[in-house]
Amino acid sequence: MIKYYNILSILLMNSLTRLFSSYISNSIKVVESTLINKTQYLSKDSQYLAKEAKYGAHNYKPLPVVLNRGFGVHLYDINNKKYLDFLSAYSAVNQGHCHPRLLNVLNNQSKKLTLTSRAFYNDKLGEYEEFMCNTFNFDKLLPMNTGVEAAETAVKLARKWGYEIKNVTKNKAVILFPKDNFWGRSIAAISSSTDPSSFENYGPFVPNFEKIEYNNITELENKLKSNPNIVAYMMEPILGEAGVIVPSNGYLENVRKLCTKYNVLLIFDEIQTGLGRTGEMLAGDHENIKPDILILGKALSGGIMPVSAILSSNEIMLTIKPGQHGSTYGGNPLGAALGIEAVKIISENELDHNSFNMGMIFRNEIKNLNNPKIKEIRGKGLMNAIEFDNTVDTDLFCNNLMINGLLAKPTHGNIVRFSPPLIISMCQMEQGLNIIKKCLL
Repeated sequence: MIKYYNILSILLMNSLTRLFSSYISNSIKVVESTLINKTQYLSKDSQYLAKEAKYGAHNYKPLPVVLNRGFGVHLYDINNKKYLDFLSAYSAVNQGHCHPRLLNVLNNQSKKLTLTSRAFYNDKLGEYEEFMCNTFNFDKLLPMNTGVEAAETAVKLARKWGYEIKNVTKNKAVILFPKDNFWGRSIAAISSSTDPSSFENYGPFVPNFEKIEYNNITELENKLKSNPNIVAYMMEPILGEAGVIVPSNGYLENVRKLCTKYNVLLIFDEIQTGLGRTGEMLAGDHENIKPDILILGKALSGGIMPVSAILSSNEIMLTIKPGQHGSTYGGNPLGAALGIEAVKIISENELDHNSFNMGMIFRNEIKNLNNPKIKEIRGKGLMNAIEFDNTVDTDLFCNNLMINGLLAKPTHGNIVRFSPPLIISMCQMEQGLNIIKKCLL
């Protein structure tokens, strides 16, 4: 007990906010009620928790584990405890932590050239653009850094195309989004959100963003045929943050047909679903659907640094002229070199195939438990979620997983996502499933 209250005393001594003190207090109660291993809360751990609480913004609620290294599918905390990573940094480390090939590229390229800005050419960007366009069958690539930057670029591209190619009335362009979408925390991103925790008290919002029901093809067509100012429908092929919501078979195909019929751009946000995560290189590949604009990020650098990209046709991409859009770090030589290697690792090792197979095993094993607390198990490849009934405390469940050596996080209340690196082996998957089963029981 002394070890637990050391955390609280340290926090109070440093004049932490009442909110964070309440959170720590609740965490301690969870620990006590579930007989959590008390070594998790050594004074060394509490020092790191206290520093983040005192000097950092309180915009996250992390699990109380302090990590300091990782390799492959495993992470290790400062007490050298080993964990299976079933979050993969929200699918940013599909290739596994600290992949040797990526570290080799990082080491070699960082010794030569890391940043030039786009004021000059560099010897890596063109190679990266060519590789990505050939790999994903597009004409042009526009490099950015973070996922939200890439998604905002797609929005800008769609509007530019709408005015200059489709001849939409100036400043009247409309972009559709599915309800429960998530593509970041910028003002534009939250303007398209239906989650109050994302948008409340951040207004005013970007106009002409309209939200429709996901997986409802009738509503989409009604919108498209009633408004000629709609320039794009931007969507995740599988809703990730909403709890891994998988559309019905044929939905993506019908969306593609409608967008073509009404001369509307289809934008696939594959920042989380792309690069092997769902059992195909792209989630759209499950129905052989090619969008007009493809957004990639996260695993595009294998977790080494922020790298994102937008791919599209000549017609769409060339509406942006020099000086009309840019990024100081976008297309930097280091990011370009990593981007090539990150995609090669997935394709050469057929990690999308492993994702498909391991995902089938995961979902079947959970389904076979017939646990009455589980409402649904859903996903594709290694992008999966368990939705529990209202009697399950998912924070407590994830704490128990952590204590038993597996890291995962809840989303949207009673949903827990499970997305291990795509390199996971059968043996490692069995270990993870055994931990999950133990905590479910």
